[in-house]
Amino acid sequence: METETDGTMNSSGAQRTIKRMLVFLSVAALFVIAFVSLGERLSLQNLAGQEAALARFRDDHLVLVYLLVFLLYATVTGLSVPGATGMTLVIASYLGFWPAVVTISFASTMGATISLLFSRYLFRDSIERRFGDRLFTFNEALEREGIFYLLTLRLIPAVPFFVINLVMGLTKMRVRTYWWVSQLGMLPGTCVYVFMGSRLSLSVIAEKGAAGFFRWDVFLALALLGLFPLAVKRLIATRQAGTNEESDRSS
Repeated sequence: METETDGTMNSSGAQRTIKRMLVFLSVAALFVIAFVSLGERLSLQNLAGQEAALARFRDDHLVLVYLLVFLLYATVTGLSVPGATGMTLVIASYLGFWPAVVTISFASTMGATISLLFSRYLFRDSIERRFGDRLFTFNEALEREGIFYLLTLRLIPAVPFFVINLVMGLTKMRVRTYWWVSQLGMLPGTCVYVFMGSRLSLSVIAEKGAAGFFRWDVFLALALLGLFPLAVKRLIATRQAGTNEESDRSS
């Protein structure tokens, strides 16, 4: 029989869930409205046509531009909206390599953390039903490998990033740990894609599309991006083998 205290606690929990859901829906609605209203202005062709004016605005309002780019990128990744790769290329072309690396790196990690918090506090039940099998795998691997498992997932993207964000929200990993491991693990990929975008102007990207990236330095960066996870995987495997060997000796 449910006690009065249990009923009050359940009611309080339901109210908190509803409030959190309203916050999420409000943010999502604002983003959709802004996207629909500014979609044409933010098209690649329109941005390329305004490239000189955008460059002047960047030079005159540098801090404001960084802040707007950060908020936009964090919102897109936090809501798991497709198009982050394209945004990375455009932002890199607009800001240049180092400013774009710093801005996008911290914004993407912020977005991933927002997605994790939504998963942990708003959509736990639905995500458990959708990714229950992966949740078991993730928890088992975290128990066995600790933070190196998340680092491996970030460095070797065998699982989509948005799935990692959502499922990790249901684990016991601390938010602070998730943040810094994700920051470190996503940095190599961020550097490569930012490098690709920084090599071309907006007008070239708009005119040639994917063909504009057919350059030797871009292919070299992609090759390094492909080889880097393999090297990391080898190092992690070597570490695990050493750990297992020490464990066998001690037993």
